[in-house]
Amino acid sequence: MRQLLLCTAAIGALILSSCTAISPPAADPATTPATTAAAATPKQTPAEFLAAAEKELSDFSNYAARVAWVNSTHITDDTDWLNARAGSEGTLLSVRLANATKQFEAAAMTPEQKRKMDILRAGIVMPAPSKGTPDQQKQVADELATITTDLQSTYGKGKIPLDPAKFDVAAVLKVLNASRSKEEPRDPKAPLTLEEASLLLAESRDPKILAAAWEGWHAISPVMKPDYQRMVEIGNEGARELGFKDVADMWLANYDMPSADMEKTVERLWTQVKPLYDDLHCYARGKLNARYGDAVQPKTGPIRADLLGNMWAQQWDNIDDIAAPPASDPGYDLTAVLKQKGYDEIRMVKTGEAFFTSLGLAPLPETFWQRSQITRPRDREVVCHASAWNVDNTEDLRIKMCTQINAEDFSTVHHELGHNFYQRAYKDRDFLFKNGANDGFHEAIGDFVALSITPEYLKQLGLIDKVPAASADIGLLMDRALEKVAFLPFAVKVDKWRWQVFRGETTPAQYNQAWVDLGRQYQGITPPVSRAADAFDPGAKFHIPGNTPYLRYFLSFILQFQFHKAACEQAGWTGPLHRCSIYGNKAVGAKFTKMLEMGASKPWPDALEAFTGTREIDGSALVSYFAPLQAWMKEQNKGQTCGW
Repeated sequence: MRQLLLCTAAIGALILSSCTAISPPAADPATTPATTAAAATPKQTPAEFLAAAEKELSDFSNYAARVAWVNSTHITDDTDWLNARAGSEGTLLSVRLANATKQFEAAAMTPEQKRKMDILRAGIVMPAPSKGTPDQQKQVADELATITTDLQSTYGKGKIPLDPAKFDVAAVLKVLNASRSKEEPRDPKAPLTLEEASLLLAESRDPKILAAAWEGWHAISPVMKPDYQRMVEIGNEGARELGFKDVADMWLANYDMPSADMEKTVERLWTQVKPLYDDLHCYARGKLNARYGDAVQPKTGPIRADLLGNMWAQQWDNIDDIAAPPASDPGYDLTAVLKQKGYDEIRMVKTGEAFFTSLGLAPLPETFWQRSQITRPRDREVVCHASAWNVDNTEDLRIKMCTQINAEDFSTVHHELGHNFYQRAYKDRDFLFKNGANDGFHEAIGDFVALSITPEYLKQLGLIDKVPAASADIGLLMDRALEKVAFLPFAVKVDKWRWQVFRGETTPAQYNQAWVDLGRQYQGITPPVSRAADAFDPGAKFHIPGNTPYLRYFLSFILQFQFHKAACEQAGWTGPLHRCSIYGNKAVGAKFTKMLEMGASKPWPDALEAFTGTREIDGSALVSYFAPLQAWMKEQNKGQTCGW
């Protein structure tokens, strides 16, 4: 299962991203980025204030991203300390600038200036309050930064004891060693990493091992709960100072429409795609019941979460061996093919780069290959969560992955490079516009390109000799639906949970039960084991301790199909959407690049219209893409009691 995250060094590091903002230690506190100019004075015009603010943010960001990179790729107590200190400075800086925008509320401004003011005000992920003396402000900002750093580090250091009382150790080692070279068998006493636990959920079909791996990973997070509760208190106080009801209101204000309207948009889109998900859920549950029996997975009700091949049941493509339709074998296993063809991690990334250059975009800079973390280091703790970075907001592009040679990471590489090529496309924009049209755009770009990873594309690469017949299409669509359609309700659940927490609708005592309840409501899943009173299952998902707004991913999974449909129409494609690939189409690439170059300089409907011709996010392209599969599933589900 692909893990998603964007770390862009511009406002991404300071305002809109989950990456912790940090600044350089300074001998003289009066000269640190968090305490220098850019606070409005009565004599400043909006233009003067914004110019000073963007200069200050740019200077701060250039250093911030480098230290954030070091902390993510070399987790120690020292790098955690640096990250926490600098995060505090970044919070003070962003909150100070956001509060300074209030002085211009009645000022005459151009649309561009007003847009920049809105970005400064609404784009902070977790604001600290600015009341009290400077020392008091710093104390709260320090506390918030320490909390956010500790939450991420706790996640990054998470391990699962390989306890023989809970695991069939021999069976576990058999699965894990199958993915390693024979010369390097796994230490049987070492605890499980998240990657290994995820591999067990993907590969094992022993319900006891699956439950133990699921339960073991979710045991890393109860310690996070008090810090998370305190972070919410601080963030809400900071959001109210900025004129928002709470952090939920502030996050939802980032979409060029009132918060309530954006929430309604999410419900509209979910309503569009829910019938497709319901059919997939019914079909998958039937297959799991046939595989495991009533005692493990009943024929009715929710699905046991650990049976779906993914630690969070957010994408189900790892159970393709269970859910694959009969007589739909495409004739190849991409993971096996990549290994047979001698692909290594670098070649995986080079192949992803070649897709973008085939559209007419320039190759990645040489520094990308020198500075990226493409494989997991063996000598230190790192955050393996895949992410894309532009460290200096111009050409210092990087990815951070613990790449494995498999079909999943082949797609992930295309996704992450989509961020990098987008980052570079808008590098010449003003600092506050160096971002996606909205955060969903940034996530959608790489996945839109990955939709062109069709059998025809693989044949063009020489990975397969012939394109499978149309009879294999249902199988290919099923594999993609298990990845894409299964994800949609999970993406809604994550921020629904946080919105309720930020609004006080869910109290700390209810944190875990609310998470379980939303999983049942939206995903139709249930935990494999009973949950303790002190459980904090949300913390076992990176984006909760990592404090990354998740609505971007839901929007991206809608937008990518909308982009794909528009691109295929531009290419003159008349066949089924799932067989269309734009690989090598420079005319589509030219129009695509124009949208990318807009960055955040215009409201997102303008960017959407520039490429698709419409100003409304719409789920109909996704539904159309999977229409043949949905019709097939309805036939298979006849006689079943669907729903949960």
